[in-house]
Amino acid sequence: MKVAEVTPNVDSATLLAGAQFIDAFQIATTHPDLDARHAAEAMVTRQPRWIELLIALRNILVAPLGLKTSGAADGVARDMIGIFPVVSETPDRLVAGFNDKHLDFRLVVDVAAAGAARSVTATTLVLTHNWLGRTYLAVIMPFHRLIVPAMLRKIGA
Repeated sequence: MKVAEVTPNVDSATLLAGAQFIDAFQIATTHPDLDARHAAEAMVTRQPRWIELLIALRNILVAPLGLKTSGAADGVARDMIGIFPVVSETPDRLVAGFNDKHLDFRLVVDVAAAGAARSVTATTLVLTHNWLGRTYLAVIMPFHRLIVPAMLRKIGA
């Protein structure tokens, strides 16, 4: 299944006011009854081994800096999709993400009817707070552009 980079179609002021980075990727699926929660779960659970290794490396590198390795790191019980706390949810949109000292992050998963099929769009928003956040974003960006499409392809699998 083909993943396309698309123009983000979200209200960034509402989702993450001041976000300096926003991108979106989209895929069509033949699952006519797919909702946003199930799409998000398919995207973030059971990652390919190469993604798991990158996340493990990221966690090792950022732990000494005091950065979160999961949205559950604050010990507060909450609804989670993988490592991401759910911020809000409707059948057509799930917003997940968390705030950290270096940046705030949101993943928006939108599902919409596309003829007999559905389209799923994953939009990422980031608000950096300091030099560490800007550096972190610059370092992870090449990986982000590989990981999000790979996550979306899992929906069609």
